[in-house]
Amino acid sequence: MQHILMIEDDARLAAMVSDYLGQNGFDVAPAPDAQSGLARLQTAGVDLVILDLMLPDMDGLQVCQRIRALPGALGQVPVLMLTAKGDPMDRIIGLEMGADDYLPKPFEPRELLARIKAILRRKGSPAETSAQVMQFGSLEIDRDARRVSVAGQACDLTSYQYDVLVALAERAGRVLTRDQIMEAVRGRELEAFDRSIDVHMGRIRAAIESDPKAPQRILTVRGVGYVFARQQD
Repeated sequence: MQHILMIEDDARLAAMVSDYLGQNGFDVAPAPDAQSGLARLQTAGVDLVILDLMLPDMDGLQVCQRIRALPGALGQVPVLMLTAKGDPMDRIIGLEMGADDYLPKPFEPRELLARIKAILRRKGSPAETSAQVMQFGSLEIDRDARRVSVAGQACDLTSYQYDVLVALAERAGRVLTRDQIMEAVRGRELEAFDRSIDVHMGRIRAAIESDPKAPQRILTVRGVGYVFARQQD
């Protein structure tokens, strides 16, 4: 059974989600505020965090940032952020802080379940390919370890950003639209807000490019999408 930590101050919503996900094979531990959630994350095995943006003691964006600052596997736990705000900028900032995905309130429990399964599937299943280590100059993508490094230095990527990078690298030299990237990573499209790909791309470039403002590896094809350059930097 996979374990989910839900940091949510709405007790009624937390109970509803816990019951629904429990019926679908997940163990959900609710935490009503940021402090108790962060404490539980560090003392119990957690496979995924559902994080509300609006919490009584701390902004959800700060909580996400603190999670990403934790050492080792704790800092890499997938985070699905819940937001009641309609402004796309709040969602963009959440992704920039390291969230793997987001879901605006109100939401359908079936969609939440689908997103959780998609995130955990990406986390637990390496892409099907014979080459488990891909090398592009100083950039190395280790599929078995789900680790990306540049010149031997590990890159700080979320599980979603890792999968976006792999999807591009697998198709090096081929221009992909945002929809194609989302389809390759999610398995099926669950979100029409395709500008989130741009946010993730910026984070990936910051991690792997020597100069993110003048990228050499992940190139933008204006009006179309992105392409992973085959050649050396």
